[in-house]
This record gives sequence, C-alpha cells and structure tokens, in this order.
Amino acid sequence: MSKIRYELLAFGAVCLGLALTGTAAFAAPTCENGPIQIGAVSTVTGVVDFSDAPKATAATFEQINAAGGINGCKIEYTLADDKGDPQVAAQAARDLIDNKGVVALSGGASLLDCAVNAGTYNKNDVLSVQGVGVDPLCFNAPSVSPVNVGPYTLTTAVLDYADKNLGSQKLCAFFLILGGTQEAYSAAIANWEKVSGKKIGLVDLTLPAQGDLTPYVIKARDAGCDAVLTNQVEPGVVQWIKTADAQKITGMNMLFLAPGYTEGVAKALADTKQPIYVGTEWEPYTEASDANKDWIATMDKAGLAKTAFSQGGYMAAKVMIDTISAIDGEVTRESVTAALKAGKELKYPIAGSPYVFGDAKAHAPMQATKIMQLVDGKWTVKTPDWFSLPKGE
Repeated sequence: MSKIRYELLAFGAVCLGLALTGTAAFAAPTCENGPIQIGAVSTVTGVVDFSDAPKATAATFEQINAAGGINGCKIEYTLADDKGDPQVAAQAARDLIDNKGVVALSGGASLLDCAVNAGTYNKNDVLSVQGVGVDPLCFNAPSVSPVNVGPYTLTTAVLDYADKNLGSQKLCAFFLILGGTQEAYSAAIANWEKVSGKKIGLVDLTLPAQGDLTPYVIKARDAGCDAVLTNQVEPGVVQWIKTADAQKITGMNMLFLAPGYTEGVAKALADTKQPIYVGTEWEPYTEASDANKDWIATMDKAGLAKTAFSQGGYMAAKVMIDTISAIDGEVTRESVTAALKAGKELKYPIAGSPYVFGDAKAHAPMQATKIMQLVDGKWTVKTPDWFSLPKGE
C-alpha cells in the first residue's frame, strides 16, 4: 500500500471515529408518551405563601417550551397546594405520582412537603429537586435535594463569617424552634464549633414566635455577646432590632438568615445604626449582576416578582432541564431518577456551589453564601466573592 493511500485511509478512520464519538456525545431525549410530566407540592395558601418558587419554575419551563422544548419534548408542570395541611400534602403527592405520572418533582417550597412526603417519594423512586428546602428532612432524605443553602447550613456559614470576618469573640445564638428543627439547629451550631475549633458563647432555644423580645436582647447583652444570630423571619427581625435600639444596645453585630434579607426589613430599619448582616442563599436578588441576568430576564418576561424564592424556583427548573437534556432515550421516571442519582455537577452563576443530587442518604449540596449588610436602609454586598464553608463540612 502506498504511503499516500495509507495516510488517506488513516485520516478517514480518524474522521469516522470523531464523527461516531460526536454522535454518541449528543444525547437525544424522547417523549413518545406525550409531554414530560413534572410537578411540585408547595404551600401556597394557609399560614405562608411560598408560591414565588413554583411560579418561577413554571415560567422557566414555559420559556423552554416556547423555544421548542427539550429536543422537541414539552414539559407539563403541575403545582399542587398543600395548604400547610399534612393530609392535603400527602394526597397531593399521591395524585402527582399515581395520576399525573410525574417523572420528578421540581421547584417545590413547602412548610411540610419533605416531612410528610419524603418517604413516599423514596418508595416510588421519584426524586424532588426542591426549590426552597425548609424543614430538616429536606436536607436529610435520599429522595430530596434542595437548590438552596437552607437555614441549617446557613447558620453554620453566617457564624463562620462573623468569626473570620467580623472578629467576633463571643458568638451567641437565639432560635425560634418550630416542629422538629431543634436537632437541626443544634447540629448546625456543633458543625460551626467543629469548623472553627471554638465554642459558642450562648445558645437559647426558646425565642418566641410572638411577644416581647426585651428579655432576650438583655440576656445577650448581659452575657457579653458581641455577635448574635437569630433565625427569625421579617417581623421578628424588625422587632429584634427595634428592641435593641430601645435598650440602647451597642457593640453587638446582629446576624440573620436569608428570611431577614427583604425590602420590608430594609425599609422598616432604615434609621437604625445597629450593624445588621444577613446570609443569602443565592446571588443577592437585589443586585442587577451578570449572575442574575438570565433569572431577571425570565422573571420580567413572565411578569413575576424578583424575590429570593423565585431564584430557587428558577434554579430548580434549570437543574431539571439540564438533567433531562442529558438523557439519551425516553424520558421516564426511571431515566430521570437514574440521571439525577448519577451525581453530575451542575454549575449556575446564580449559586455559589455546584448542584449535585447523587445517590446518598442525605443531600445538602449548596454550601456557599453572600453576606449582605444593611446600611442606611439599603442592602450592600459585603462579600463580592462567595463565602463558602470548608469542603466536606
């Protein structure tokens, strides 16, 4: 065989190999049985409204549908309202699994979905990419993996920030305990002590949902706390700071979790001089940053509010779209579950950690926050780069 003919044959073989490799590399999800069914159980009516998350999920799916779907496959999304009622939540999950035939759940945000339904999801091998994980079981079940940091990891991270960046010498924590959250918050404190090699100065697990906070603020002052973390939501955050102002408290950094990061808090506390810090779960929603660009465009197109909850719903949808896009063949509950359990890292500008579902007994993939400080009634970014917990913690 001549040298030229040999080289041509070799070149052809290489090209054929590249072509075959390229063909195999492109997944082709199919949907012979009609639209891909995805659902969410969320608390919409009742004591709280978490609907910003699933509404954002729906808008993100509608956007991909309008562009032709995933390899031509459209997504049909069903939002079930659990009304904050365990029995309704259980019925909603059964309906999505048995009657709607969902391949997975995405974008849920509920007071009790994880606690009530995690076992049902696991038994039926249907996985939930939670938009906003709230109760402890959202982060401690094989069938659920939230896209948010969550209050427990965030507790550890905010304490770590105060220790490393604010120079706090005596960190204290006051918690409002609802349901089975005591163990989770206690574990978060223990995790910080492990990470830092230090001891928490004071932990109080009796913070009331309503009532006078003066005894608690005074307790923190008299204990010599130079930084105090509480897990209150907006009204409690405002009350805590106004109580501190009334008691003329100074020299104490006030630390809060993501529910304290709202425009309502900023407006209500515009005149305070207390040093207020909160930890976010995603890129700060008040920032028109490049990281938020696609989320903002998606929310604006759908006419939805740009809130932290809607960030979670948007990211949960992105996770599901990317997971399905990587399936080569029919999109079924089995194929989606297998793809999520494969544990591929999915990275998004809106989040500080790669998202991973994986095959594990518990899931808390998001380990990074950005810290915001309230200054003259406006939220300002204190950490342009993500503040992350040490890997493996």
